[in-house]
Amino acid sequence: MDIKKINLKEFTPDRVRNFSIIAHIDHGKSTLSDRLLEYTGTLSDRTKKDQFMDKLQVERERGITVKAQTASMFYEHNGTTYLLNLIDTPGHVDFTYEVSRSLYACQGALLLVDAAQGVQAQTMANFYLAFDQDLTIVPIINKIDLPTADTPRVTRELDTLFDFKENEIILASAKSGIGIPEILTAIVDRMPGPVGSPDKPLKALLFDSWFDSYRGVICLIAIHDGVIKKGDMITLAQAGISYEVLELGIMYPEPTPMQALYPGQVGYLITGMKSVKEAQVGDTIYHAKKPVEAFPGFREAKPMVFAGLYPVDSEDFEAFQEAIEKLTLNDASVTFEKKSSAALGLGFRCGFLGLLHMDVFNQRLEQEYGLTVIPTAPSVLYKIKLQHSDEKIDVESPSDFPDASTIETIYEPIINATIIVPTDYLGNLIKLCEEKRGIQKDMSYLDEGRVILKYQLPLNEVATDFYDQLKSLSSGYASFDYEEAGYEPSNLVKMDILLNGKAVDALSVIVHKDKAYTIGRGLAERLKKAIPRQLYEVIIQATIGAKIIARERVAPLRKDVTAKCYGGDITRKRKLLEKQKQGKKKMKQVGSVEVPQEAFLSILKKS
Repeated sequence: MDIKKINLKEFTPDRVRNFSIIAHIDHGKSTLSDRLLEYTGTLSDRTKKDQFMDKLQVERERGITVKAQTASMFYEHNGTTYLLNLIDTPGHVDFTYEVSRSLYACQGALLLVDAAQGVQAQTMANFYLAFDQDLTIVPIINKIDLPTADTPRVTRELDTLFDFKENEIILASAKSGIGIPEILTAIVDRMPGPVGSPDKPLKALLFDSWFDSYRGVICLIAIHDGVIKKGDMITLAQAGISYEVLELGIMYPEPTPMQALYPGQVGYLITGMKSVKEAQVGDTIYHAKKPVEAFPGFREAKPMVFAGLYPVDSEDFEAFQEAIEKLTLNDASVTFEKKSSAALGLGFRCGFLGLLHMDVFNQRLEQEYGLTVIPTAPSVLYKIKLQHSDEKIDVESPSDFPDASTIETIYEPIINATIIVPTDYLGNLIKLCEEKRGIQKDMSYLDEGRVILKYQLPLNEVATDFYDQLKSLSSGYASFDYEEAGYEPSNLVKMDILLNGKAVDALSVIVHKDKAYTIGRGLAERLKKAIPRQLYEVIIQATIGAKIIARERVAPLRKDVTAKCYGGDITRKRKLLEKQKQGKKKMKQVGSVEVPQEAFLSILKKS
């Protein structure tokens, strides 16, 4: 189709379909997107590449979606051409708010389930997210041509869990192109068109944005009512700032300029914004001086997990700072402030939406900017009620923890976790959740071979190596998803690590009092292995307040100063050894212990 001849005004809301694809990681979401774009002629042979919608290297490597993307397609059905807008959303819980805003711009969703793996934890979480938004959901069983596919079993799971009947389910293989025409027909026939009027004042939803170094911020918008044209003056409701529309259009599949966008349509908008912080996800756009009621559910992105990031070489700090500033141009949900650590030098204290978000950010720093980063142990946002005060203060770092004698109650964030696990590994995972202070809320059988576990867990316990342990204890078969569940009071303490009597702030952790002794002893033992021997002895201590709960010693390197003494009086040897002892004592007072990167990484593996 010649895009230059397209008149978007012809595509009234009844000829528009806005939909999303929701699926667990590796169930074939990106491949299905590719096939839909190819089948509708949106992608030519010249522009075709696998995982077209995944623009970032980290997305292509991990098979996850980090940034929302859109693509517009034109599809002819029963003699009528329809405009189909695919809104590709992140699948992970860390980006739930962005997903909810993207789904708000949709009227339908394709629920994709792997024919071999069946329903997974994220499948359930994403289904309920779409269900709560009242979207029309079309179930698809993908990868039916795999030798390990078990379509009847997955069909039963979809019926048991979500009440989908067999005749509603489309069987497909995105890789082979099986079922693609049926999926496109279902999008047109089963999903409703958007509701909107061109005669009403402009009301549009801003559901994502990214930064382009040449053109500034590019916003993805969904038009609810009214018409937006090039040259219009628009206002962002939450930011309260007005801009001129410099360019707008549709993603076909790259940005393709148009003169106007009409009700129900999805496209991009360029206004010359300098920072994505101005373009907040969920904001409402209207014509300047013609305000409308804002879309409900707007909230600012709030970090849940915090960690210090430091460059391995302090000489790289300027490059490190520049890299973080550039990355946050594209990700407004990351907060950062400069921090100085006695052990690690200059760095940043960063806030992330969750653990995957933090992991992806670190990986992008290393891949896109060639930096090696030392992360400190992730911590979560605690709320602390002080004595003689009604207010609760927010504490995100162990170094900010107030004196224990002034604290009345500490509240920690709780999550509701859903784990789907084969019955063979059930015992292992129940034991893991109990160790992590989990409270079992529900256990039900998905089929004869798999169990759905629902646990309430402290986010602090999940913040380090929980996911790794979950995968290793289940041989990689368990799937895990979670949602925030508020705050609860807890018996937490701050544990400091002392090296030769000096506290190392970057090694401090917040732990539950009942587990403090075990964690402290484990940390001291791992640090003993990680810290190289010095010319003087190094004493490692784990302390809570003034109480030492674990102690280890790294023996000094020893030079045999008595080697030149052969024969003669024993007092000569004693004199030399005493002299050496005094020298080492003096050295210990002035020398600083070199803490290698492995020592900080060992903290991340706290048990």
